[in-house]
Amino acid sequence: MKVLIFGESGQVARELKRADATVTCLGRGDADFTNPLACLAALKRAAPDVVINAAAYTAVDRAEKEEPIAMRINAETPGVLAAECAAMGVPFVHISTDYVFDGSGDTARAPDAPTRPLSAYGRSKLMGEEGIRAAGGCHAILRTSWVFSAHGSNFVKTMLRLGAERDRLSIVADQVGGPTPAADIARACLTMAAQLCDDPDTSGTYHFAGAPDVSWAGFARAIFDQSGLTPQVTDIATSDYPTPAARPLNSRLDCDSLRAAFGIDQPDWQPGLARVLSELKGGPS
Repeated sequence: MKVLIFGESGQVARELKRADATVTCLGRGDADFTNPLACLAALKRAAPDVVINAAAYTAVDRAEKEEPIAMRINAETPGVLAAECAAMGVPFVHISTDYVFDGSGDTARAPDAPTRPLSAYGRSKLMGEEGIRAAGGCHAILRTSWVFSAHGSNFVKTMLRLGAERDRLSIVADQVGGPTPAADIARACLTMAAQLCDDPDTSGTYHFAGAPDVSWAGFARAIFDQSGLTPQVTDIATSDYPTPAARPLNSRLDCDSLRAAFGIDQPDWQPGLARVLSELKGGPS
């Protein structure tokens, strides 16, 4: 199976390459997502058996001022690629986000729950989903949340830095979701890609997030407990930490349909966190 990955330096893209050294990863120099036609040409040249899109504009707050760029990268280009994959008969696996929901309530959202993004980033990701579905080809949209790894920028690495610098930290406690190791997302994408090649009827939208659900403050405490750092964590409300982009308070995702269709269980984020911390101790990433 010839797997083409759009994305090279992001958290999930790096874990995809680590999970399967035979995949081909295209970074910005090979396929700039601000240029849909260049990405389309790269897809045609590669002639893959399956495509996984791990490229995205993920600067949530900056997207409030750069929504046209976010739309180009997160919506327009994925739609163009999905349409070409449909024409080629090639399955298209795409990573999306909990930010397509408004975060109301306190129950886990199923994949068919109504969407209502609160931010430019969420709107761009939702439009990307809609373009992929409209392309009409074999596809899987995998919504996930709170991604972390030893690579790039993420909450775990931020907490390790701040926890080493400060004695006290105030962390948001009314946003609840499932931290998700990028390595587990990568494995899920590869499993889905292989199955879609054999069973296109499993096309659809799915959720994949770590368990158990936890607040950002609770996740921070777990990071400090496992790392041996000892700052005092004070719970605060989202309203006490204003950001340009609104965040969903409820990021819980119902992952049952993914298990039923692909046999993929929710990962426990706690051993995943231990693995990331162990990797970070080995040196900078």
